[in-house]
Formats: sequence, C-alpha cells, structure tokens
Amino acid sequence: MTSAFQTIGLIGKPNHEGANQTLVALHRFLEARGLTVYLEQKVARTLELTEARVLDLVDIGKRCDLAIVVGGDGNMLGAARVLARSDIAVLGVNRGNLGFLTDLSPEGFEQPLSEVLAGNFKTELRNLLEISVHRHGTIKSSNSAVNEAVLHADKVAHMIEFEAYINDEFVFSQRSDGLIISTPTGSTAYSLSGGGPILTPDLDAMTLVPMFPHTLSSRPLVVAGNSEIQLKVADSNDAHLQISCDSHVILAVMPGDDIFIRKHPRPLRLIHPPGYSYYHVLRNKLGWGSRLY
Repeated sequence: MTSAFQTIGLIGKPNHEGANQTLVALHRFLEARGLTVYLEQKVARTLELTEARVLDLVDIGKRCDLAIVVGGDGNMLGAARVLARSDIAVLGVNRGNLGFLTDLSPEGFEQPLSEVLAGNFKTELRNLLEISVHRHGTIKSSNSAVNEAVLHADKVAHMIEFEAYINDEFVFSQRSDGLIISTPTGSTAYSLSGGGPILTPDLDAMTLVPMFPHTLSSRPLVVAGNSEIQLKVADSNDAHLQISCDSHVILAVMPGDDIFIRKHPRPLRLIHPPGYSYYHVLRNKLGWGSRLY
C-alpha cells in the first residue's frame, strides 16, 4: 500500500525514558512499512539504534514529508517554531501533561498512525507570531511563537508602562505587569490562565490580554489575524523588560524600545488522525461537563 508520507522525521524529548521507548517503537513500526525514517540528532544520541539515519531539526523540515513529535506541548512548540519554516506536516504523540497539540497515545498509536499514513487525516494550518524588537529604528532581535508573545519585566510582579497601537492606530496606554499577545493555538495556554478567551484554531485572529492591569477597565481584546501590533515601551520604565516567546525564547527589551508583533508568513501544518474533534479536546483537557442526554 502506498503511503501518504514516504520520508518521516522523529523528534522527541531528550533523556525521557517514556519518550525514548515510544521513539524506538515508532522507528520499528515505520521501517517495517518500508518508509525512510530519520531521527532528530539530539534524541538519536540517547537511543540504541546504531543503524538509524540522523538529521538535525532544520534538515528534517527540509527533507521529510512528515515530522512526528513525541513529548508534551512544550516539545511540540519548540519543534514547530523551526518546522513551520518548511512545508512539512507535523503530528504529535503525547508524552507530556495536557497535550493540546499532541493527539496520539503512546500506548495505541499503531491504528491511528496507520490511518494517517494511508491518507486518512485532517489538516489544520495554525498561525504563528513573528516578533521583532526595534531600538532607534534598528531591529535588535526577532523570533517566532506558536502560542504567545508576552511583554513583561525581568522582575516578578513589577509594574511596567507601555502604549499599544494596532495598524498604526493608538489603542491604549497601560500600567500593568505586562501583556500577552496570543494566537488561537495559544488561547488555551498562558492567555487562558490570564483570563483571555478561547479561540477556535480556524479563526484568523490574535488576542491582547492585559496582565494584572492597574485599572479595572482593561479587558482582553480580539483583533484580526493580519493586524500589526506595536508596543511602545515608555522611557520611564526603571527596569529592563523582556519579550517571552512561548516561554522558550527571551528577547531583551529596554525602555524606549518598540516591539512589533504580526502574523508569521508561514503557518504550521498540523495533522490529526480520523475522529479528531477540537471540542472533544477542550472537554477532555479542561474538564467540561459531558452531555446530559
């Protein structure tokens, strides 16, 4: 039987016993089907698969048709920021806690994965954010985020001042602990903990969620996904600030800097096995009530 994907990259959680067991099982399963399989080099060092093909994460994105990420949502986020640069399908096997982005169970991946390989799957394009820090008109740093970009002080619970503009139009000034700018994917992550709304993944939108603002009138704001958000950091701030991208990458911000956040030009191509339902995921992960009748 012809597979929908011929070349597959396996990415995992380094030095995690459960993830390593799943990676070995996946490797054997896929090779038994005659597929070309590559291991990401960081996890390859911890597995006893001496004959395995090895690539780094960037080359997996360039050379593979499908990437399977074994771990939690954090592992998926780290891989997705790199893999989104390439037109590669991404599928997750959950070895973490919540697992909003990782669909397959490590104990029973064979049947749903067989369906995916046979071409029976659902594709979602998930927007990413592109973040850049400007100082005196020059870009000082930039990165991307799958879930959110968070402006905050480098000290815990420290009030900062900034202005927000959307498409060059002034929206508000604020004194708060910071601001969360989230994608629909990230609306069930840090943004949700901060009181932000849940956005379904098919929405082309972003949310701005104030963090402990110094006024009760500040509320979450949902804007179009193609908006350009500019944050102007006040010169009066007495501390260094940061932009956190998915809680993985930190960009330094100084008083007087400008931060631009916009939709990344390349989305993440996430695939799901048959029977996937976003609302089922919400009910399961958030403990929502089941049907009454």
